[in-house]
Amino acid sequence: MSAHLRSALPKNALTWALMALMSALGLLIAPGAAQAAPTAPVAHSVPTGSAPEPSLSPAALLGLRGARIVAAASAQRGKPYRRGAQGPGAFDCSGLSGYAYRAVHVRLPRTANEQYHAAHPISRAAARPGDLVFWVSGQRAYHVAVYAGAGRVWHAPKPGDRVRLATIWSPGEVRFGRIGA
Repeated sequence: MSAHLRSALPKNALTWALMALMSALGLLIAPGAAQAAPTAPVAHSVPTGSAPEPSLSPAALLGLRGARIVAAASAQRGKPYRRGAQGPGAFDCSGLSGYAYRAVHVRLPRTANEQYHAAHPISRAAARPGDLVFWVSGQRAYHVAVYAGAGRVWHAPKPGDRVRLATIWSPGEVRFGRIGA
């Protein structure tokens, strides 16, 4: 394994296990594939007399999409904050969320506030890994992060800091949002 790839891989066991499972299911994408255009679906024929393959429910598909978003954000752990940076070497908060969503071929608006107004508001109870968490004052979002589940987020905090997993702070200022589905 190359040193470059090894340094981009996550450090904690839970993330390793999630990535191994997604890899086994063929859900991880190659580096740089997030910018590639989606490919046309491939038609599969089912031989006569055999049952069709089971399909995943919409909720299961959203769960897989969320897992890929979280995996893309967590893979950026330790990279420096830089205002206006959208990766892959450095990030600001909205640059990290945009980068993570590009892993599932979704383009987000550039700033935290634009992402806030593009997202469909959801309750804290409805939030799933991969959703967005916004810190809001009035009607303006000033920070965004990727929800990792269990009250934690992946975010690029501030100048001098690095991308990291954190517990949600100041819950009174937090709003949850979902892009798409």
